[in-house]
Amino acid sequence: MGPNPFLGLIYHWIGGFASATNFIPFRKIRRWSWEVYWIIQGFAAWIVAPVVLASIFVPHVWPMLGHAYREYPTSLRYAFLFGVLWGVGGITFGLAIRYLGIALGYAIALGLCAFFGTLVPPFVHRVPPLNQREIAVMAHATSGKVILLGVVICVLGVAVNGAAGYWKEREFTPEEKAEAGERDYSFVKGILIAILAGFMSSFFAFGLSAGKPLGDIAKAQLLASGHLDLWQNLPILIVVLWGGFLTNFVWSAILIFQNGSVRQFAGEPGTNPMRASPTTGDTLAEFDPTDPASLRLSGRALFGNYIFAAMAGVIWYFQFFFYSMGQTKMGKYDFSSWTLHMASIIIFATLWGLVLHEWRGTSRTTKTLVTLGLALLIGSTVIVGYGNYLKTQEPTVVAVQP
Repeated sequence: MGPNPFLGLIYHWIGGFASATNFIPFRKIRRWSWEVYWIIQGFAAWIVAPVVLASIFVPHVWPMLGHAYREYPTSLRYAFLFGVLWGVGGITFGLAIRYLGIALGYAIALGLCAFFGTLVPPFVHRVPPLNQREIAVMAHATSGKVILLGVVICVLGVAVNGAAGYWKEREFTPEEKAEAGERDYSFVKGILIAILAGFMSSFFAFGLSAGKPLGDIAKAQLLASGHLDLWQNLPILIVVLWGGFLTNFVWSAILIFQNGSVRQFAGEPGTNPMRASPTTGDTLAEFDPTDPASLRLSGRALFGNYIFAAMAGVIWYFQFFFYSMGQTKMGKYDFSSWTLHMASIIIFATLWGLVLHEWRGTSRTTKTLVTLGLALLIGSTVIVGYGNYLKTQEPTVVAVQP
Protein backbone atom coordinates (compact mmCIF):
# COMPACT_ATOMS: atom_id res chain seq x y z
CA MET A 1 0.00 0.00 0.00
CA GLY A 2 1.36 3.38 -1.02
CA PRO A 3 1.03 6.80 0.60
CA ASN A 4 -2.45 8.10 1.27
CA PRO A 5 -2.33 11.47 3.07
CA PHE A 6 -6.11 11.58 3.55
CA LEU A 7 -6.10 8.19 5.30
CA GLY A 8 -3.06 9.34 7.26
CA LEU A 9 -5.01 12.41 8.39
CA ILE A 10 -7.84 10.18 9.64
CA TYR A 11 -5.37 8.08 11.63
CA HIS A 12 -3.88 11.22 13.18
CA TRP A 13 -7.29 12.47 14.23
CA ILE A 14 -8.18 9.13 15.81
CA GLY A 15 -4.90 9.28 17.70
CA GLY A 16 -5.63 12.84 18.79
CA PHE A 17 -9.03 11.80 20.11
CA ALA A 18 -7.42 8.95 22.08
CA SER A 19 -4.89 11.32 23.63
CA ALA A 20 -7.52 13.87 24.63
CA THR A 21 -9.72 11.13 26.10
CA ASN A 22 -7.23 9.22 28.23
CA PHE A 23 -7.66 11.47 31.29
CA ILE A 24 -11.43 10.82 31.43
CA PRO A 25 -11.16 7.42 33.22
CA PHE A 26 -9.07 9.10 35.94
CA ARG A 27 -12.15 11.00 36.97
CA LYS A 28 -13.85 7.72 37.95
CA ILE A 29 -11.07 6.63 40.32
CA ARG A 30 -12.05 6.67 43.98
CA ARG A 31 -9.80 7.73 46.86
CA TRP A 32 -6.44 6.96 45.26
CA SER A 33 -3.55 9.42 45.29
CA TRP A 34 -2.15 10.69 42.02
CA GLU A 35 1.10 8.70 42.14
CA VAL A 36 -0.74 5.40 42.66
CA TYR A 37 -2.99 5.51 39.63
CA TRP A 38 -0.33 7.27 37.55
CA ILE A 39 2.13 4.36 37.82
CA ILE A 40 -0.61 1.83 37.04
CA GLN A 41 -1.70 3.67 33.91
CA GLY A 42 1.97 4.08 32.98
CA PHE A 43 2.62 0.35 33.23
CA ALA A 44 -0.38 -0.31 30.97
CA ALA A 45 0.53 2.47 28.52
CA TRP A 46 4.30 2.17 28.30
CA ILE A 47 5.04 -1.50 28.99
CA VAL A 48 2.05 -3.77 28.35
CA ALA A 49 0.28 -2.12 25.38
CA PRO A 50 3.40 -1.47 23.21
CA VAL A 51 4.69 -5.02 23.69
CA VAL A 52 1.35 -6.75 23.13
CA LEU A 53 0.34 -4.81 20.02
CA ALA A 54 3.81 -4.91 18.44
CA SER A 55 3.95 -8.67 19.06
CA ILE A 56 0.56 -9.07 17.35
CA PHE A 57 1.24 -7.00 14.25
CA VAL A 58 5.01 -7.33 13.74
CA PRO A 59 6.35 -10.90 13.32
CA HIS A 60 9.48 -11.82 15.31
CA VAL A 61 9.61 -8.42 17.00
CA TRP A 62 12.09 -9.48 19.71
CA PRO A 63 14.73 -10.94 17.35
CA MET A 64 14.24 -7.80 15.28
CA LEU A 65 14.98 -5.56 18.25
CA GLY A 66 18.13 -7.55 19.02
CA HIS A 67 19.29 -7.31 15.41
CA ALA A 68 18.61 -3.58 15.29
CA TYR A 69 20.57 -3.00 18.48
CA ARG A 70 23.57 -4.90 17.10
CA GLU A 71 23.44 -2.95 13.83
CA TYR A 72 22.46 0.50 15.15
CA PRO A 73 23.24 0.60 18.88
CA THR A 74 23.66 4.39 18.99
CA SER A 75 20.29 5.04 17.35
CA LEU A 76 18.43 2.82 19.81
CA ARG A 77 20.29 4.28 22.78
CA TYR A 78 19.30 7.77 21.69
CA ALA A 79 15.69 6.63 21.18
CA PHE A 80 15.66 5.25 24.74
CA LEU A 81 17.36 8.38 26.13
CA PHE A 82 14.86 10.68 24.44
CA GLY A 83 12.14 8.47 25.91
CA VAL A 84 13.62 9.05 29.38
CA LEU A 85 13.57 12.81 28.78
CA TRP A 86 10.06 12.63 27.38
CA GLY A 87 9.08 10.84 30.60
CA VAL A 88 9.66 14.10 32.45
CA GLY A 89 7.16 15.67 30.08
CA GLY A 90 4.69 12.89 30.83
CA ILE A 91 4.91 13.52 34.56
CA THR A 92 4.62 17.29 34.28
CA PHE A 93 1.86 17.00 31.67
CA GLY A 94 -0.27 15.05 34.12
CA LEU A 95 0.32 17.72 36.73
CA ALA A 96 -0.53 20.49 34.23
CA ILE A 97 -3.92 18.86 33.62
CA ARG A 98 -4.40 18.54 37.37
CA TYR A 99 -3.75 22.24 38.00
CA LEU A 100 -5.26 23.78 34.84
CA GLY A 101 -7.99 21.39 33.77
CA ILE A 102 -8.20 19.44 30.50
CA ALA A 103 -8.95 22.25 28.04
CA LEU A 104 -6.41 24.83 29.21
CA GLY A 105 -3.73 22.31 30.22
CA TYR A 106 -3.79 20.57 26.86
CA ALA A 107 -3.88 23.81 24.87
CA ILE A 108 -0.83 25.38 26.53
CA ALA A 109 1.32 22.27 26.98
CA LEU A 110 0.63 20.86 23.52
CA GLY A 111 0.92 24.23 21.81
CA LEU A 112 4.50 24.41 23.03
CA CYS A 113 5.04 20.71 22.35
CA ALA A 114 3.96 21.20 18.73
CA PHE A 115 6.44 24.03 18.35
CA PHE A 116 9.44 22.24 19.86
CA GLY A 117 8.62 18.85 18.37
CA THR A 118 8.25 20.25 14.86
CA LEU A 119 10.96 22.88 14.78
CA VAL A 120 13.87 21.38 16.72
CA PRO A 121 14.36 17.86 15.25
CA PRO A 122 15.45 19.09 11.78
CA PHE A 123 18.30 20.91 13.52
CA VAL A 124 19.45 18.35 16.07
CA HIS A 125 19.30 15.33 13.76
CA ARG A 126 21.10 16.83 10.78
CA VAL A 127 24.58 15.45 10.12
CA PRO A 128 26.86 17.33 10.02
CA PRO A 129 25.26 19.86 12.40
CA LEU A 130 24.22 23.22 11.00
CA ASN A 131 26.92 25.84 11.18
CA GLN A 132 26.37 29.56 11.61
CA ARG A 133 26.39 30.32 7.89
CA GLU A 134 23.82 27.61 7.10
CA ILE A 135 21.52 28.87 9.82
CA ALA A 136 21.77 32.39 8.36
CA VAL A 137 20.86 31.06 4.90
CA MET A 138 17.84 29.20 6.31
CA ALA A 139 16.68 32.24 8.26
CA HIS A 140 16.53 34.29 5.03
CA ALA A 141 14.76 31.53 3.08
CA THR A 142 11.00 31.65 2.62
CA SER A 143 10.55 28.45 4.64
CA GLY A 144 12.53 29.91 7.54
CA LYS A 145 10.37 33.04 7.60
CA VAL A 146 7.16 31.00 7.51
CA ILE A 147 8.35 28.77 10.35
CA LEU A 148 9.35 31.83 12.37
CA LEU A 149 5.87 33.29 11.82
CA GLY A 150 4.36 30.05 13.09
CA VAL A 151 6.58 30.20 16.17
CA VAL A 152 5.48 33.75 16.95
CA ILE A 153 1.80 32.82 16.54
CA CYS A 154 2.32 29.75 18.76
CA VAL A 155 3.77 31.90 21.54
CA LEU A 156 0.92 34.38 21.11
CA GLY A 157 -1.62 31.55 21.36
CA VAL A 158 -0.04 30.30 24.56
CA ALA A 159 -0.15 33.83 25.98
CA VAL A 160 -3.84 34.25 25.07
CA ASN A 161 -4.72 30.92 26.69
CA GLY A 162 -2.74 32.01 29.72
CA ALA A 163 -4.83 35.18 29.91
CA ALA A 164 -7.99 33.07 29.73
CA GLY A 165 -6.75 30.95 32.62
CA TYR A 166 -5.96 34.06 34.65
CA TRP A 167 -9.47 35.45 34.16
CA LYS A 168 -11.02 32.09 34.94
CA GLU A 169 -9.15 31.95 38.23
CA ARG A 170 -10.45 35.40 39.14
CA GLU A 171 -14.05 34.58 38.20
CA PHE A 172 -14.37 31.18 39.95
CA THR A 173 -14.68 30.77 43.69
CA PRO A 174 -12.87 27.84 45.38
CA GLU A 175 -16.24 26.16 45.92
CA GLU A 176 -17.12 26.41 42.21
CA LYS A 177 -13.74 24.97 41.22
CA ALA A 178 -14.23 22.05 43.60
CA GLU A 179 -17.70 21.36 42.21
CA ALA A 180 -16.26 21.27 38.68
CA GLY A 181 -13.66 18.73 39.77
CA GLU A 182 -10.79 21.24 39.86
CA ARG A 183 -9.98 21.22 43.57
CA ASP A 184 -6.30 21.80 42.86
CA TYR A 185 -6.71 24.49 40.18
CA SER A 186 -3.76 26.86 40.32
CA PHE A 187 -3.03 29.10 37.35
CA VAL A 188 0.52 30.17 38.29
CA LYS A 189 1.68 26.69 39.28
CA GLY A 190 -0.12 25.13 36.30
CA ILE A 191 1.27 27.52 33.69
CA LEU A 192 4.87 26.97 34.81
CA ILE A 193 4.42 23.20 34.78
CA ALA A 194 2.68 23.32 31.39
CA ILE A 195 5.61 25.20 29.85
CA LEU A 196 8.03 22.57 31.14
CA ALA A 197 5.69 19.79 30.00
CA GLY A 198 5.47 21.23 26.50
CA PHE A 199 9.23 21.38 26.11
CA MET A 200 10.01 17.95 27.59
CA SER A 201 7.13 16.21 25.79
CA SER A 202 8.61 17.24 22.45
CA PHE A 203 11.44 14.75 23.04
CA PHE A 204 9.03 12.03 21.95
CA ALA A 205 9.37 13.33 18.39
CA PHE A 206 13.15 13.17 18.78
CA GLY A 207 12.90 9.56 19.95
CA LEU A 208 10.79 8.53 16.96
CA SER A 209 13.29 10.19 14.63
CA ALA A 210 16.28 8.54 16.34
CA GLY A 211 14.64 5.11 16.04
CA LYS A 212 14.12 5.35 12.27
CA PRO A 213 16.73 2.63 11.47
CA LEU A 214 14.65 0.21 13.54
CA GLY A 215 11.56 1.25 11.61
CA ASP A 216 13.35 0.61 8.31
CA ILE A 217 14.28 -2.91 9.45
CA ALA A 218 10.70 -3.54 10.54
CA LYS A 219 9.35 -2.30 7.20
CA ALA A 220 11.64 -4.60 5.23
CA GLN A 221 10.71 -7.58 7.38
CA LEU A 222 6.98 -6.83 7.19
CA LEU A 223 7.02 -6.57 3.39
CA ALA A 224 9.17 -9.71 3.05
CA SER A 225 6.67 -11.70 5.12
CA GLY A 226 3.64 -10.39 3.24
CA HIS A 227 2.42 -8.03 5.96
CA LEU A 228 1.43 -4.37 5.73
CA ASP A 229 4.21 -1.85 6.34
CA LEU A 230 1.61 0.14 8.27
CA TRP A 231 3.02 -1.30 11.51
CA GLN A 232 6.69 -0.49 10.89
CA ASN A 233 6.93 2.09 13.69
CA LEU A 234 5.46 -0.09 16.45
CA PRO A 235 8.88 -1.50 17.49
CA ILE A 236 10.21 2.06 17.84
CA LEU A 237 7.41 2.81 20.29
CA ILE A 238 8.61 -0.05 22.51
CA VAL A 239 12.07 1.49 22.88
CA VAL A 240 10.92 5.10 23.39
CA LEU A 241 8.12 4.23 25.79
CA TRP A 242 10.29 1.99 27.93
CA GLY A 243 12.56 4.98 28.43
CA GLY A 244 9.54 7.06 29.43
CA PHE A 245 8.36 4.40 31.86
CA LEU A 246 11.73 4.41 33.63
CA THR A 247 11.40 8.11 34.48
CA ASN A 248 7.79 7.81 35.60
CA PHE A 249 8.43 4.68 37.64
CA VAL A 250 11.28 6.31 39.58
CA TRP A 251 9.28 9.47 40.29
CA SER A 252 6.10 7.63 41.24
CA ALA A 253 8.05 5.23 43.50
CA ILE A 254 9.62 8.16 45.31
CA LEU A 255 6.20 9.75 45.91
CA ILE A 256 4.59 6.46 46.92
CA PHE A 257 7.13 5.76 49.64
CA GLN A 258 7.51 9.41 50.64
CA ASN A 259 3.75 9.82 51.10
CA GLY A 260 3.18 6.35 52.52
CA SER A 261 0.65 5.62 49.78
CA VAL A 262 1.90 2.11 48.99
CA ARG A 263 -0.94 0.70 51.13
CA GLN A 264 -3.47 2.23 48.75
CA PHE A 265 -2.76 -0.60 46.29
CA ALA A 266 -4.55 -2.86 48.80
CA GLY A 267 -7.47 -0.53 49.52
CA GLU A 268 -6.33 2.12 51.99
CA PRO A 269 -7.89 5.48 51.01
CA GLY A 270 -5.99 8.44 49.59
CA THR A 271 -6.96 11.53 47.62
CA ASN A 272 -7.99 11.79 43.97
CA PRO A 273 -7.34 15.30 42.61
CA MET A 274 -8.78 14.44 39.20
CA ARG A 275 -12.32 13.78 40.51
CA ALA A 276 -15.09 15.61 38.69
CA SER A 277 -18.24 13.86 39.89
CA PRO A 278 -20.67 15.44 42.39
CA THR A 279 -20.25 14.82 46.10
CA THR A 280 -20.84 11.11 46.75
CA GLY A 281 -18.83 10.31 49.86
CA ASP A 282 -16.21 8.47 47.79
CA THR A 283 -13.36 10.93 48.24
CA LEU A 284 -11.11 11.30 51.25
CA ALA A 285 -12.37 14.81 51.96
CA GLU A 286 -15.98 13.63 52.13
CA PHE A 287 -16.06 10.50 54.31
CA ASP A 288 -16.73 10.46 58.04
CA PRO A 289 -13.49 9.42 59.84
CA THR A 290 -15.56 8.00 62.72
CA ASP A 291 -17.20 5.49 60.40
CA PRO A 292 -15.00 2.31 60.24
CA ALA A 293 -16.66 1.22 57.00
CA SER A 294 -15.27 4.27 55.22
CA LEU A 295 -11.63 3.67 56.10
CA ARG A 296 -10.98 1.20 53.27
CA LEU A 297 -12.11 0.83 49.70
CA SER A 298 -14.45 -2.04 49.02
CA GLY A 299 -13.19 -4.86 46.83
CA ARG A 300 -15.43 -3.70 44.01
CA ALA A 301 -14.22 -0.10 44.24
CA LEU A 302 -10.58 -1.20 44.39
CA PHE A 303 -11.01 -3.43 41.33
CA GLY A 304 -12.68 -0.54 39.52
CA ASN A 305 -9.72 1.71 40.30
CA TYR A 306 -7.32 -0.75 38.69
CA ILE A 307 -9.57 -1.09 35.65
CA PHE A 308 -10.01 2.66 35.14
CA ALA A 309 -6.28 3.36 35.61
CA ALA A 310 -5.31 0.62 33.14
CA MET A 311 -8.00 1.80 30.73
CA ALA A 312 -6.53 5.30 30.80
CA GLY A 313 -3.11 3.88 29.95
CA VAL A 314 -4.32 1.76 27.02
CA ILE A 315 -6.32 4.67 25.61
CA TRP A 316 -3.22 6.85 25.90
CA TYR A 317 -1.10 4.31 23.99
CA PHE A 318 -3.57 4.27 21.11
CA GLN A 319 -2.71 7.88 20.32
CA PHE A 320 0.75 6.81 19.14
CA PHE A 321 -0.50 3.51 17.75
CA PHE A 322 -2.57 5.52 15.28
CA TYR A 323 0.09 8.23 15.00
CA SER A 324 2.63 5.65 13.81
CA MET A 325 0.11 4.35 11.27
CA GLY A 326 -0.72 7.84 10.05
CA GLN A 327 2.93 8.76 9.63
CA THR A 328 3.48 5.85 7.24
CA LYS A 329 0.63 7.06 5.01
CA MET A 330 1.67 10.71 4.70
CA GLY A 331 4.31 10.09 2.03
CA LYS A 332 6.31 13.22 1.27
CA TYR A 333 4.05 15.09 3.71
CA ASP A 334 5.22 13.09 6.74
CA PHE A 335 6.83 16.27 8.11
CA SER A 336 3.31 17.41 9.01
CA SER A 337 2.53 14.38 11.20
CA TRP A 338 3.58 15.97 14.49
CA THR A 339 1.71 19.21 13.85
CA LEU A 340 -1.43 17.33 12.78
CA HIS A 341 -1.24 15.18 15.89
CA MET A 342 -0.86 18.12 18.27
CA ALA A 343 -3.61 20.14 16.58
CA SER A 344 -6.10 17.26 16.75
CA ILE A 345 -5.35 16.67 20.45
CA ILE A 346 -5.92 20.35 21.28
CA ILE A 347 -9.22 20.37 19.39
CA PHE A 348 -10.60 17.26 21.08
CA ALA A 349 -9.30 18.35 24.49
CA THR A 350 -11.13 21.65 24.10
CA LEU A 351 -14.31 19.79 23.17
CA TRP A 352 -13.94 17.60 26.27
CA GLY A 353 -13.47 20.75 28.32
CA LEU A 354 -16.79 22.03 26.98
CA VAL A 355 -18.54 18.71 27.65
CA LEU A 356 -17.22 18.70 31.23
CA HIS A 357 -18.28 22.35 31.73
CA GLU A 358 -14.77 23.53 32.61
CA TRP A 359 -15.60 27.00 31.28
CA ARG A 360 -19.20 27.17 32.47
CA GLY A 361 -19.90 30.31 34.42
CA THR A 362 -17.02 32.29 32.94
CA SER A 363 -17.53 35.66 31.31
CA ARG A 364 -17.86 36.29 27.59
CA THR A 365 -14.37 37.82 27.65
CA THR A 366 -12.84 34.65 29.04
CA LYS A 367 -14.66 32.44 26.54
CA THR A 368 -13.55 34.70 23.71
CA LEU A 369 -9.95 34.44 24.86
CA VAL A 370 -10.20 30.64 24.98
CA THR A 371 -11.59 30.52 21.44
CA LEU A 372 -8.97 32.94 20.12
CA GLY A 373 -6.13 31.11 21.85
CA LEU A 374 -7.26 27.78 20.44
CA ALA A 375 -7.48 29.22 16.92
CA LEU A 376 -3.99 30.72 17.20
CA LEU A 377 -2.45 27.46 18.43
CA ILE A 378 -4.04 25.40 15.66
CA GLY A 379 -3.06 28.04 13.11
CA SER A 380 0.53 28.02 14.34
CA THR A 381 0.84 24.25 13.87
CA VAL A 382 -0.48 24.55 10.32
CA ILE A 383 1.91 27.40 9.51
CA VAL A 384 4.95 25.61 10.97
CA GLY A 385 4.00 22.49 9.04
CA TYR A 386 3.68 24.51 5.83
CA GLY A 387 7.07 26.06 6.48
CA ASN A 388 8.58 22.58 6.75
CA TYR A 389 6.88 21.68 3.47
CA LEU A 390 8.46 24.71 1.77
CA LYS A 391 11.80 23.62 3.18
CA THR A 392 11.48 20.27 1.37
CA GLN A 393 10.99 22.17 -1.90
CA GLU A 394 14.11 24.30 -1.51
CA PRO A 395 17.58 23.25 -2.68
CA THR A 396 19.55 21.32 -0.10
CA VAL A 397 21.92 23.51 1.87
CA VAL A 398 25.46 22.30 1.36
CA ALA A 399 27.73 22.38 4.38
CA VAL A 400 30.27 25.17 4.06
CA GLN A 401 33.30 25.38 6.27
CA PRO A 402 33.77 28.86 7.76
